[in-house]
Amino acid sequence: MDRRQFFVKVSGFAAGAAGTAAWLHARPANGSKMVKIVEFSNTGERTGVVTVEKVVKTNEEWRKQLTHEQFEITRRAGTERPFTGKYAETHDRGLYRCICCANALFLSDTKFESGTGWPSFYQPIAKENVINKLDTSFGTRTEVLCAKCDAHLGHVFDDGPRPTGLRYCMNSAALDFVKF
Repeated sequence: MDRRQFFVKVSGFAAGAAGTAAWLHARPANGSKMVKIVEFSNTGERTGVVTVEKVVKTNEEWRKQLTHEQFEITRRAGTERPFTGKYAETHDRGLYRCICCANALFLSDTKFESGTGWPSFYQPIAKENVINKLDTSFGTRTEVLCAKCDAHLGHVFDDGPRPTGLRYCMNSAALDFVKF
């Protein structure tokens, strides 16, 4: 090995080691993944940005925590029938949280009547609290997941009202409403 090959190899090793060290430092000792979310009080007041462990459970653990419908929707990407969800017609002021992990997701102030039969919102409470993911299971759509626990919430479409033009079409069974 000549001098140049030696330095290339050593540089690659050092970069890899630095990357691994940074990765290890960003993860807790148990190896779980960390996620940054915005926390909110039950009155909808922003309390701060925090880094927390991603909630990971086995299907058996989720089944113990959730109803059959909640499990099928949040953990298996199901969809409730339109006009059957408990929050489709809710007009009270409050905060919608993830049924699986209580992550704050939507404020009632952003809810609107979409005519679809599902609770619809024009924006999440904080962009950090949801994940948008390509879904090709039925055409091409954008799936919405809880950033803290990866629960399937519903889908987002670009036919909503101002100011965003978006329609976050959510399943009631994926949400827990906290009235102000």
